[in-house]
Amino acid sequence: MARVTQEHLDARRRQILDGAALCFARNGFHATSMQDVLKEVDLSAGAVYRYFSGKDELISAIVTEVLGEIREHFEAAARQSPPPPPDELVGRVMGSVLGGRSGMVHNGESVFPRLIIQVWTEVLRNEELSAVIHEGYSSVRGAWVKVVQGYQDAGMMRDDVPAESVARTMIATAQGFVAQMAIFGAAPVEVLQEGLRGLMSMGNPDTRT
Repeated sequence: MARVTQEHLDARRRQILDGAALCFARNGFHATSMQDVLKEVDLSAGAVYRYFSGKDELISAIVTEVLGEIREHFEAAARQSPPPPPDELVGRVMGSVLGGRSGMVHNGESVFPRLIIQVWTEVLRNEELSAVIHEGYSSVRGAWVKVVQGYQDAGMMRDDVPAESVARTMIATAQGFVAQMAIFGAAPVEVLQEGLRGLMSMGNPDTRT
């Protein structure tokens, strides 16, 4: 019998996660059955259940992966001195997440905005998923705080405002942009970048020349 390689196992897991994400984004978490996922990925129940016990484990894995990717981007930026400007950094991260893998794109658009709305809704009733989100969000927020501290240390941002407050506001801006895309339709990441540049250009009218 041929030995199953780790590469094959990883590819199969990726196939299942991407297929489940498409189903959840398209039809909602509760309207999607495991049978829908099996049909989407064109695999047997045994093949899928080898990796995931059910929908809850699937959505937790998807959320953990996305938040981990975002955290890694910001941790890498925090190691730079100084970090890239906010508009450049947020645009880079959002572009990466929204661009995503080919399996996370439906009809030419990323499924991430619709998926994240589904996740936020489910968090309100699912304690286990809520715990996953809280842990992931905490790690992402910590990475953003380090970036803000890097801005402050470099004199790029005022340092009389707590880095935690700035980080939470930056996160809220990105989350709000994603929510707008889910509800009102896709928009290029450049829109968010332009908005951030506009906000960053503000100053005290008494000190502007």
